[in-house]
Amino acid sequence: MPLTKIGFAPGIDKQDTEYGAAGRWTDSDFVRFRYGLPEKIGGWVELLADKLIGVVRDMKAWTDLNGVRYTALGTDRKLYIYTEGALYDITPIQSTQAGLTNPFVTTSGSSIITVNDASHGAIQGDFVTFSGATAVAGLDMNKEFEITTIVSTSQYTVTYTGSTANASATGGGTVTATYQLSIGTAVSQYGYGWGTGPWNNSTWNTPRSTSTVTIAGRGWSFDTFGEDLIATVTQGRTYKWDTSVGTGTRAVALTTTPTKSRFNLVSMPERHIFLFGTETLIGDTTTADPLFLRFSSQETTTAWNPTAVNTAGSFRIQDGSEIVSAVRSRNAVLVWTDTSLNALQFVGAPFVFNLTQIGANCGAVSQHCAVDVNGTAFWMSQNSFFRFDGAISKMPCSVQDYVFNDFSITNRPETYAAVNSEFNEVTWFYVSNSSTQIDRYVTYNYLEDCWSTGSLARTTWIDYGVYQKPYASGYSITALGTSPPVLGVTAGSSTIYQQETGFDDVISAIDAFIESGDFDIADGQPFLHIGRGIPDFGTMVGSVDIKMRFKTYPNSTTPVTITRTVTSTTDKFDLRGRGRQANVRIESDQVGDNWRYGTLRLDVQPDGGR
Repeated sequence: MPLTKIGFAPGIDKQDTEYGAAGRWTDSDFVRFRYGLPEKIGGWVELLADKLIGVVRDMKAWTDLNGVRYTALGTDRKLYIYTEGALYDITPIQSTQAGLTNPFVTTSGSSIITVNDASHGAIQGDFVTFSGATAVAGLDMNKEFEITTIVSTSQYTVTYTGSTANASATGGGTVTATYQLSIGTAVSQYGYGWGTGPWNNSTWNTPRSTSTVTIAGRGWSFDTFGEDLIATVTQGRTYKWDTSVGTGTRAVALTTTPTKSRFNLVSMPERHIFLFGTETLIGDTTTADPLFLRFSSQETTTAWNPTAVNTAGSFRIQDGSEIVSAVRSRNAVLVWTDTSLNALQFVGAPFVFNLTQIGANCGAVSQHCAVDVNGTAFWMSQNSFFRFDGAISKMPCSVQDYVFNDFSITNRPETYAAVNSEFNEVTWFYVSNSSTQIDRYVTYNYLEDCWSTGSLARTTWIDYGVYQKPYASGYSITALGTSPPVLGVTAGSSTIYQQETGFDDVISAIDAFIESGDFDIADGQPFLHIGRGIPDFGTMVGSVDIKMRFKTYPNSTTPVTITRTVTSTTDKFDLRGRGRQANVRIESDQVGDNWRYGTLRLDVQPDGGR
């Protein structure tokens, strides 16, 4: 018989059975589609050796008027600036206590130091920096610490990593303690205890042991106002970091600005700052309304109350229970609640902006789940993917059940949408049911209209533009070396990666694969024998394993798998496989491997039933 060409349509199909998905790919990891063909994704390298404390929840890159590049990175514990190869801590200061007298108490041979401060106002895990202290028990306390435990409202402990006190003593002289913005939670979680259940549920003064109330993890939102950074901490204040004051200065709270908001966005080109889910009465956190939004007067960061001579204003969205996300798009700011899509359009005086609802039953799942690509918005909803290009449409998705059947409802707020415009991709990084941190991704190629899935865990992502390659962050629960150095750190840490660089996971191999659905070897024959295969790869560096699995029936539990390793010089390989149907799996797991699959031709011959 002549050689039979085995071809597959681009994209992953998980909606069908393995046999029903004949002619299509059914599973993959670390593989993308380009020009209709699957290929291993690009590798990544660490951007810098230092780690960030906590899990990064937003990232923003921009360039100042002098051409200096900056990247803001907000974690559940810190706010950082990365610029031209160096990392700086610009976390806002919450309070400063000066004139503490001999606040340190040490125990000989212990690294735990007790600190006395009658007005510290801190919580466990907060960060404090001491200055002006004299050495106590051989320890220099003029350093930054993570607070280990809270003993009382006037006392806490810190841990002196790597050293112990040489005596039991009280001292330090006259000390200033500077406390940073209190930390948030690393992940979203159910809220338990008093007040988390519905009215009249259970009995008075009894904590609830179960809950459907989700407490969102600490997040940030970033935008730029000119060359300066505007940063809003989730359910907190809005801060400004001025590039002209330098990296040695921390972000400071904006004055006369709402003190509790969900996130911010700056409209372009009008330059109004929007705060979403904010206060109806500025400065009163008890009036924060999850459906209320405000915008400042044009070209200012401080005028928020509307007057006859400014352009400040506000709206309350009606459809939904909370504002979830917003992005700039073509001629409008798109605003999502948990159930609807709305558009804010600049109309000028006297109304300034017009708010219009343009869709229902199409809400967003997280603050960072929506992106705009050349005027088309893509977003992830509670059980579907949507696009808006002038009209809202639900996107056909060949992996929809796979994604949403294993999508953590509790951790939906962590979902992060990324654009990789070099490869025409929108990727959603999300948390599966088996994890509490992002561990999966689903990618849509908007040019070729196909989907792929995998296990790359990235908590944030920025497309190339300011930098030549995309940057992304990955999180580890392990506390690693941080910059600037902090003593007693117990929090997990984040690494910043430069993506699409090389072929490997820093210095380790990427285990990439793609697997096809079952295909009939030939119609009209009960059994066939495949004697050899002729591979076709457009790109091949290193080696690739081609695995063919042969079945007698679609539901066979004992298929026969034959593996052959091929390189760029492999002309053909022998198989000697037989069955009614088969599938193909392409794998690579060695450092330096890279490939782009073309097709496969098989030498098929009729065979008997036994």
